[in-house]
Amino acid sequence: MSNKILVAYFSCGGDTAVVAKQLARAAGADLFAIKPAIPYSEADLDWHDKNSRTSIEMRTMTPPAIAERVENMDEYDTVFVGFPIWWYLAPTIINGFLSSYDFSGKTVIPFATSGGSELGKAEAVLQAKCSKQTKWLPGKLLNGDFTVEDMKAWIEQLGIYNK
Repeated sequence: MSNKILVAYFSCGGDTAVVAKQLARAAGADLFAIKPAIPYSEADLDWHDKNSRTSIEMRTMTPPAIAERVENMDEYDTVFVGFPIWWYLAPTIINGFLSSYDFSGKTVIPFATSGGSELGKAEAVLQAKCSKQTKWLPGKLLNGDFTVEDMKAWIEQLGIYNK
C-alpha cells in the first residue's frame, strides 16, 4: 500500500516540534510547521491572564490567521496533526488549519504533547472540523521518551505505510 504522509504541527515551546520531527523521520513523511500569521509573544501565551491573546482565542474558539498554507495538500494521503494541549483542547490554530483544507478521502491522525493533560475531548472537536469523508484514526499523546522506534511501531499499528 503506498501512501504519501505529511506531519503538520504547531509548537510554541518547542516540545511538539521535537516530537513532530521524530515522527516525520519514523514515518518517512514531509514536515510542515503551522504558524500564526502574527507570531505569539510571551504575553500572548500567558494562560494565567484571561485577557491574553491565547486565552481569548480559546475562550471564543477563534483561530488566528495562519502564516502559510500547505500548497500541495492534495498530494497527501495521510496527515498527522500535532499540537500542545491547551485548556484540555488543541489550540484554535489547529481548528483553523483543519478547516482550511478538504480532507475528504484522506486519513487524519492527531498527536499531542502535554505537561499533564490527555487528549481528552480534543479529538472530537477536531474531527468535527473535517468532512465526513475523512478517515479519522485515534490519536496519541507523545510526551518525552518516545523513540523513533516507538513511533515506527505506532505507525505500523495504525496500518500507515509510506511510499
